Amino acid sequence: MEFHVISRRENEQGSTAICKQASLTLDTAMQGRMDAFNPAELLLASLSACIIKGIERIAPMLGFSFRRLEVHVHGVRQDVPPKMESIHYEVRVDTTETDQRLELLHDNIRKYGTVYNTIAPGTELSGRVVRIPATGET
Repeated sequence: MEFHVISRRENEQGSTAICKQASLTLDTAMQGRMDAFNPAELLLASLSACIIKGIERIAPMLGFSFRRLEVHVHGVRQDVPPKMESIHYEVRVDTTETDQRLELLHDNIRKYGTVYNTIAPGTELSGRVVRIPATGET
């Protein structure tokens, strides 16, 4: 499987990434911008998307049912050398599955996530899967 993305600098305020029929505004401005993801935020978003896509793939195979899920990701940047020093995630799932089944889901996320397994060797990566109330409160 191969992937292809083209990113283009639009001006000093930002850039655009293009993939398939989608485009994404990138925060590449020196002063930053609030309406786009910067490179570190894109990395965290990629990890959260990887986790969600993994759950979408794994849940039917495991017969795992859920109503809703959220992934919260927090990264800490190191200055010298510049890199993500640590990333912590919390997968919040609205489900009636047992704690053992939540852990099975988490095991599969860690084993089969492409982005997860790319990040894990070079970054302190930790997280957990937790149950959230059916009311939707987080």
